[in-house]
Amino acid sequence: MKTKIGILTSGGIAPCLSASIARLIKQYSEKIPEAEIIGYLHGYKGLLLGNSIQITDKIRENIEILYEYGGSVLGNSRVKISNVDDCVRKGYIKEGEDPFYVAANQLKKDGITILHTIGGDDTSTTAASLSEYMKKNDYDLTVVGLPKTVDNDVYPIHQTLGACTAAQQGAIFFENVANENTTSSHQLIIHEVMGRNCGWLTAATAFEYRRRLQGRTFLPEILLTKNRWDIDAVYIPEIQLDISSEKERLLIRMDEKDGVNIFLSEGAGVESIVAEMEANGEKVRKDAFGHYELDQINPGLWFAKRFSKILKAEKVLVQKSGYFARSSAPNKEDLELIFRTADLAVDSALNGLGGVVGLDEENNNDLRCIEFNRIKGGKSYNYQSSWFQEMLTEIGQIL
Repeated sequence: MKTKIGILTSGGIAPCLSASIARLIKQYSEKIPEAEIIGYLHGYKGLLLGNSIQITDKIRENIEILYEYGGSVLGNSRVKISNVDDCVRKGYIKEGEDPFYVAANQLKKDGITILHTIGGDDTSTTAASLSEYMKKNDYDLTVVGLPKTVDNDVYPIHQTLGACTAAQQGAIFFENVANENTTSSHQLIIHEVMGRNCGWLTAATAFEYRRRLQGRTFLPEILLTKNRWDIDAVYIPEIQLDISSEKERLLIRMDEKDGVNIFLSEGAGVESIVAEMEANGEKVRKDAFGHYELDQINPGLWFAKRFSKILKAEKVLVQKSGYFARSSAPNKEDLELIFRTADLAVDSALNGLGGVVGLDEENNNDLRCIEFNRIKGGKSYNYQSSWFQEMLTEIGQIL
């Protein structure tokens, strides 16, 4: 059978998608230039609807341009194929249809022999299910995933694509926001960072911000003091937050530096917020994946209301770096990992080996094609990490 490659990106965007697409296309163009390549538009939505784009010679010749861009040039969507009702409601399939049958039939129609999915755990596990479905129906399809998520929360992968860039960009974002501390006295600034269940990105963003802060020059004779620009607290989902226990410490900070800067993971305290909303008679919506819709919950605003009263803040500012950080082009470190991952993904696919290519924590962080049945989401951040504990000690936050 002639080799024909399909590529799709799915879920939220991360600073790796366009570059990963480019590297896959470049590798296939060099190794088997006669192979046809198509990209499904907007992830599994495009696969279900049969919407795709042909990767032409013109695209192949200029593909390295994508290394400089964020986003996904194939488009993304949040689609869970196993959620039949959601697929019907959105018009991706008809009533009574099996989405796996629809997707498999489209892959057969397109003649796809290799499918590359670039996404998080849901994207990868869906790809695995699709591969098994097609094998049971006598169609040989090799599926190789590339793991992206700014949350860095996929088992057993040590570092997902795009995560380190997102942390760096979040730090750059706050460098400008921190200057807002000069607009008023007794100001509370909350930097809300992405991370529904995992605090890694918030911790890494805070660490990177403080690392960059070390290289700046200050003038303490006026308001330009390092202390004023520093972080005062980092709150993540893995650590139970007792606001009352932080009250005295942060009140002292507020008086000392005339302001408080908090880094908050969007998933911190979600259960408490949901409980409060439901107690007030509000219905908290969930998405197709069963997650609470964080835009409705608005954790940053919830914490801002409580801390502003406790700290007697005269001005409160809540800023979210998520879209800024996740839409960036990859930095040098990420680009190197993208190249290595995509190169191995191509080799694995050509050898008929399916799975997700990543740094395997259970195998010395070696880059390898990890078996699909070992891939799952919801990995928590190990807040006992020495660098995180040292940072908390430096800012005076005691767990």
